[in-house]
Amino acid sequence: MRTMKKLLGCVVAVVMALTSLPASAQLELPAASPSAKVVQHVGLTEVSVDYSSPAVKGRKLWGELVPFGQVWRTGANMTTKISFSRDVTFGGKPVPAGTYAIVSIPTEKEWTVVLNKELGLYGGGKAYDQKNDVARVSVTPTEVPNRERLTFLFSNTTDDQTSLDLEWGTLRVSVPVKTDTTTYAQANIQAAVNDAWRSLANAARYVADTSKDYNTALGYADDSLAIQSHWFNNWIKADILARTGKFAEARKSAQTAWDLGQKDQNFFYKDQVAKALQDWKGKK
Repeated sequence: MRTMKKLLGCVVAVVMALTSLPASAQLELPAASPSAKVVQHVGLTEVSVDYSSPAVKGRKLWGELVPFGQVWRTGANMTTKISFSRDVTFGGKPVPAGTYAIVSIPTEKEWTVVLNKELGLYGGGKAYDQKNDVARVSVTPTEVPNRERLTFLFSNTTDDQTSLDLEWGTLRVSVPVKTDTTTYAQANIQAAVNDAWRSLANAARYVADTSKDYNTALGYADDSLAIQSHWFNNWIKADILARTGKFAEARKSAQTAWDLGQKDQNFFYKDQVAKALQDWKGKK
């Protein structure tokens, strides 16, 4: 009888301990196909692949686990996705910047690797539709040393191209990815040059406000104006000149700022310029 009471007491204690666990407590175990991500910068373009990585586990992959001639998710679990921060060519096919699903159609001697606009093909309830393809590339698989888990990686990366490789088991499939780094770099350079006047004008204002080194500040203002004459840098120069007592020159720069500002809906210093033109009248 005492033994039964002890046993019953133990059971009750265990049940109470289990029921007292937080409702949100969950058992965490390793995923059969863990998520993975690989990122590669090619010049000024970022290329990344988000995927799940299944293991071989002694199974025959090609033609059995992955049937030949059928659309395959090229991974496991959710849709495998590839992202390009800029326009690229994928296997020679032009692809706009964006994120796409990677699917493939393996056969014994040749694969078709596909980029598709629909990101919810797997785990999202969407059916594959070839009309949503952005690029279809035919590639010949090669043999590599055994790799237990499906892995995406990049190889042979230069300033303007890389190779996107898929390896699983003893098979590798590679697709070249190219980007026009020179064109993008030239556009960045031109944008920086076009905006240099603004940086120099801000530098002039900062030096004048902080160190009161008006000669240096005027030098920055003149450098800015040499690139582009804008109401902003003309006003900065006018303000600096006025601080040094050169009101005649200051009025001239302020008048230029006023005239240019009339054509700009973002003439933020309109009131200040108008007031300065009035205040500086008659001052030399």
